[in-house]
Amino acid sequence: MAIQIGILGLGTVGTGVVRILQQNAEDIQTRTHCDIHIKSILDKDLHKEREVKGDFFLTDQPDQILQDPEIDIIVEVMGGIEPARTFILEALRHGKHVVTANKDLIALHGHELLDAANLAGKDLYFEASVGGGIPIIAALKDSLAANRITDVLGIINGTTNYILTAMAEQGREYSEVLAEAQQLGYAEADPSADVDGLDAARKLAILSSIAFNSRVALKDVFVEGISKITREDLAFAAELGCTIKLLAIAKHQEEGIEVRVHPAILPLSHPLASVKGVYNAIYVVGDAVGETMFYGRGAGSLPTGSAIISDIMRIVRNIQSNSTSSINCTCYLDLPLKAVSDFYTAFYIRLLVKDEPRVLATLALLFAEANISFASIIQKPRGEHQAEIVLVTHPCREGALQEALDSVKAYSKVLNIHNVIRFENGQEENHDSR
Repeated sequence: MAIQIGILGLGTVGTGVVRILQQNAEDIQTRTHCDIHIKSILDKDLHKEREVKGDFFLTDQPDQILQDPEIDIIVEVMGGIEPARTFILEALRHGKHVVTANKDLIALHGHELLDAANLAGKDLYFEASVGGGIPIIAALKDSLAANRITDVLGIINGTTNYILTAMAEQGREYSEVLAEAQQLGYAEADPSADVDGLDAARKLAILSSIAFNSRVALKDVFVEGISKITREDLAFAAELGCTIKLLAIAKHQEEGIEVRVHPAILPLSHPLASVKGVYNAIYVVGDAVGETMFYGRGAGSLPTGSAIISDIMRIVRNIQSNSTSSINCTCYLDLPLKAVSDFYTAFYIRLLVKDEPRVLATLALLFAEANISFASIIQKPRGEHQAEIVLVTHPCREGALQEALDSVKAYSKVLNIHNVIRFENGQEENHDSR
């Protein structure tokens, strides 16, 4: 059996796909009992020097690939929403299976594309859209399908993890490490999608939809970035036996689905706390399997290409067994989404206050009026007649915390609220009132 594929895009990821198919051709053929051949590649610049060469046909005309009756599988690695969305829909209409690495497109238009794939009776796979080479989507859809997934926690943006790791280990400021990440190519010239949490939010929308079998849109994800995190916050976190990570958090609770991306203070004992640099990791809790974690490179030519090739091989096996379009969309539930005010977690609050009698007692009273108590308090002198205070609350509702902060802001002895950061321990808290 022979399968012909067409690739839309020959940038970093497209080059990785070609390279893996060429260097591992014998193993891939043995494992699939199929010759997988690249027939055509779409590239807007036909004259530039390329890292890979082969007997494939290069074109800048998409119809020469999308309408070619000999091509069985289209690989979309262009990125962006358009024209990628239009090309994928056209490929499906022409009876082709599709593999994509496009997280933006899947997060925003996944429902439409999966419906189109089901209507066409074709496969649409997107393993590479989350976590680079980490096989998390196949695991959720297949290997963990017998479980009721209760928690998905992920470090799924390498740029922010690199920045927070360097800040924590080297005591450096955010702006300095961000500039270094840009020089090293870990961050874009405009890093907002990464540092503002939007990249992780798109990936979390995809993961939570699959994990909980209920559609979660990008607009449903609460998002907060890392730009307010300082080396002082990381130092206080270390004093508490913790670190700070940008976490993508999804929980399936009795009240509904909770989906959020934000900096989180994480105990050093948690498996995700040891994930450093540009690496990604996704921690999954299922009712049968218990705790599992998937770790690896979250981006790059070859890791992402690895995920794409695995999807191609899966489609080939589906074609051979006549089982295509069998598990495209798994969102058969319609679960409610929890409001942000009902999120339930402990909080770290760093304040600058006047160093005077009864200030701490008044703060305790203001929080107590919102039914919030403290698990720990750290106080350090900061200049003449000033003190920096870190309050760590017991778990409470987000809405109650905001009520308390409104009162704190109005208290004349509070000079500044430097930061408010949520805690996360990876397990659902008992919702008691303290």
